[in-house]
Amino acid sequence: MSTPGMALNDAGNKLSWLLSDLTVPGVRFAVLLSEDGLRIAHAGAITTDDADRFAAAASGLRSLGRALGEFCGSAQSVRQNLTEYDGGMIFITAAGAGALIGVSTTADVDVALVAHRMNELAVRVGRELGILPRQR
Repeated sequence: MSTPGMALNDAGNKLSWLLSDLTVPGVRFAVLLSEDGLRIAHAGAITTDDADRFAAAASGLRSLGRALGEFCGSAQSVRQNLTEYDGGMIFITAAGAGALIGVSTTADVDVALVAHRMNELAVRVGRELGILPRQR
């Protein structure tokens, strides 16, 4: 993320180190979330409360993307959502079983670079989440 002095870790954000690969000019923040909209980790210029709200909204946007999939020949899988706004973009990418990565950027970000880094990270996150020990 391009925000100087951002805190990657806090007590409820132990997996934020996974998002460090998204340190790209123009990336505001990244959120690792479950498909059902729960925040797993976040990094960059976003508070924990806002990361929770972003996770819920990103999950909803992902669901809408799935509903539109039939018009592209497949209602089963969505690889990546990209929504462009006047002030920037929101990317959402699948990251392993039941997980997503959501990223907010400025308008002048290198879209190809962000998408590439997110896809690389998605593979890594899928492996990391797959080997994490289950806790009660």
